[in-house]
Amino acid sequence: MSIVRFDPFREMAQMQDRINRIFGDAYTRRHDDDLTQRGDWMPPVDIYESADQQVVLKAELPGVSREDIDLRVENNTLTLRGERRRDSEVKDEQFHRVERSYGAFSRSFALPSRIDAEQVRADFKDGVLTITLPTKAEAKPRQIAVAVD
Repeated sequence: MSIVRFDPFREMAQMQDRINRIFGDAYTRRHDDDLTQRGDWMPPVDIYESADQQVVLKAELPGVSREDIDLRVENNTLTLRGERRRDSEVKDEQFHRVERSYGAFSRSFALPSRIDAEQVRADFKDGVLTITLPTKAEAKPRQIAVAVD
């Protein structure tokens, strides 16, 4: 029989894993970028900066019609609201399983001050909303020539 060292941190990590499996990842998710998380569901988003210094936000909104999307920029905050409606042709008692989330959603993101709110563009294609947030001209980096005497 081999000797096994007692490691209290390993035991605690195993217990934490068990608790996480019981409750799922609902309480372990982090949403540092969101100012609010409201609604029945929350569409996933990717936010990145393009090569030409624009901030791009892509939100997955399958099953949401363009008319059900409300997009606003106010006080350096981008707010995305909408609703995914359940198919009215199918009655509740006809469902065998419902795994997709339906209902209203609202997500808000703090924008850097260098964003030009007047030039924001949004495109909706194949269930993906792409929001392009260009930077102000004075915020773009520029090369300064150094004169040598």
